[in-house]
Amino acid sequence: MGLWGAEFRSRGAQTGVSKSVKPFQFVAASYLILIRTERAWTLAELASHLQNVPPSSISFHTFQSLESHHYTLFSNDFAQWAVSSCNEAMLGEELAAIDIRDFVSLEDLRNALVQTMDGYLGRMPQSADRPGFEPFFFCEAREFALPLSMQATNLQQLAEGIQKLSLHSLHYHFINSRIRLQLKTNDFSNWIAGSLKLSALAEELNRVDFYTNTLEGVRAEILGTIDPWI
Repeated sequence: MGLWGAEFRSRGAQTGVSKSVKPFQFVAASYLILIRTERAWTLAELASHLQNVPPSSISFHTFQSLESHHYTLFSNDFAQWAVSSCNEAMLGEELAAIDIRDFVSLEDLRNALVQTMDGYLGRMPQSADRPGFEPFFFCEAREFALPLSMQATNLQQLAEGIQKLSLHSLHYHFINSRIRLQLKTNDFSNWIAGSLKLSALAEELNRVDFYTNTLEGVRAEILGTIDPWI
């Protein structure tokens, strides 16, 4: 590696121990899942309810479902139901193609879902009122986040904290944070860029793929990205 390698190691030694005046606060996150009164037996009913359920329900069936989506074929609950209950594979693919990484507003995400449903039913009106094998139950999650005793003032402490986080808390800091911050970023990158002034590392973390990965896989990739900078 020569001179470049020496400079990289020097940079890592400096950034790993440099401290932030404002520490990163880890939280313990948990979610109370509530089943709402809205339910859909048909695609037409699903499309109608999508326009009116609260944003928290849109979030639950998209961002929140990423905690378990790797056990299913599709990345959001609407796409999964369209296929498994209504046998509408093409619609499932169209709904799954909506990449939530492009959104920081739940209303914008709702509009994309509604437009996809309306477009499909406009082309396939015979599918609108055909009952599914089972209904779609709209849910929402009440989020509870309490500060942990863990804090980080440098990258080493940040990595140690990420290693110890529950998957709920990792999801809170790395995925749900996009909606909370209204930015295409996460809590770790936001702190690294703002407090440690390491914008290049922050951008690297923003490119970690949480969409096609398990949360444990996301954790490993985050730690692997941070490690060379320590």
